[in-house]
Amino acid sequence: MTIALPADDIRAAASVDRSIRLITAGAASGQTCAPELAKGPWEFDAGTVGYGPGSSMGDVIPAGSPRQGALPREYREAGDDELRQRIRAAKATLGDRVLVLGHFYQRDEVIEHADFTGDSFQLANAAKGRPDAEAIVFCGVHFMAETADLLSTARQAVILPNLAAGCSMADMADESSVEECWEQLEEVYGDLTATDASGRVPVIPVTYMNSSAALKGFVGRHGGIVCTSSNARTVLEWAFERGQRVLFFPDQHLGRNTAKAMGVPLERMPMWNPRRAFGGSTPAELDEARVILWHGFCSVHKRFTVDQIARARAEHPGVTVIVHPECPMPVVDAADAAGSTDFIVKAIQAAPPGSTFAIGTEINLVQRLAAEYPQHSIFCLDPVVCPCSTMYRIHPGYLAWVLEELVAGRIVNRITVPDTVADPARLALERMLAAKPPASPPTAPAGA
Repeated sequence: MTIALPADDIRAAASVDRSIRLITAGAASGQTCAPELAKGPWEFDAGTVGYGPGSSMGDVIPAGSPRQGALPREYREAGDDELRQRIRAAKATLGDRVLVLGHFYQRDEVIEHADFTGDSFQLANAAKGRPDAEAIVFCGVHFMAETADLLSTARQAVILPNLAAGCSMADMADESSVEECWEQLEEVYGDLTATDASGRVPVIPVTYMNSSAALKGFVGRHGGIVCTSSNARTVLEWAFERGQRVLFFPDQHLGRNTAKAMGVPLERMPMWNPRRAFGGSTPAELDEARVILWHGFCSVHKRFTVDQIARARAEHPGVTVIVHPECPMPVVDAADAAGSTDFIVKAIQAAPPGSTFAIGTEINLVQRLAAEYPQHSIFCLDPVVCPCSTMYRIHPGYLAWVLEELVAGRIVNRITVPDTVADPARLALERMLAAKPPASPPTAPAGA
């Protein structure tokens, strides 16, 4: 039997922020990867040398990455209830002039104000579907706001509440490194526009949605395409029809897991390390390659392990393990199913009451699903509470600030993509939209 919980109870149960504060204060059992997560993200906006506390705190942030200016004191010092009321009042004043988008991985205190919640591509499409909104406030990370700017109209302003909300995976492939890779591949394969007897070029570039607009522009200029975690197989099929091999960036794990499921042998998927000549591979290895994988990864999904899956199975007989395809290959192989955030949500929705799920993805989504579907037992594979460092940079204080600035007639933190980048980037996105995967009804994974 499904138990309907009041909205406030669901929010309290789902709140990762609340869990972290209680753990850090010693008022609840459990462990967090960084006690600093209990602080306001503005404490890390100025002078930080990294992405901030959370799953990406050990990653190296590129020089020149966007920084957020000082948040006014009134927002830093406001309590949770005050911020909630200010956000609601600002949204009521703005009405249809503003659209607030919230990524699945956002903290619940932000999601409660979102007009639409989804993954990065769903949110970009939501922005595209509201041409009447003057401002789109994107509660996510930088590359997502860029994509919304690409797909929205020229008169719409796309706003990122905290400019420091980047993405460590997206930053692992920058335009200059990819351009250098392309030049080295030309040394190996010759003219990269020349076709073989089947009409295929030597290599097609494919970039994951989790990349900068500049890299989407790169693949657009070079006959390539963008993919998401839900359509990666369809996109690779599209690319193999047009190229002898694929250069896939920035996430090695999504590329490897998808290509392996399509029957590509691991020995034909060399890794490209941008710090080594020819990516660290020999010309012979590159010649035999079907998929060249970039040395990038998601620090959230890298935390999940085969040992965690074994422990979940031992402690919860009959558990269904679902992980995101950004997880390492051994983790995906050991799970019952792997799929995008939307896949995970739909699998839980379709499961019979009383199912038990161990989920390998960002803790904000997992904890929210556990609260929203109390007829199931849902828990995160990783027992340590460790949210995405950059998603966690979006806080209700920043959301209240950008909305109240809009009420005052001022646009802050606007994200714009220059036309020289936007035009080829849109082309790559249009190719992705045209490469539609076959439709299939959502079903629960075996064992659910």
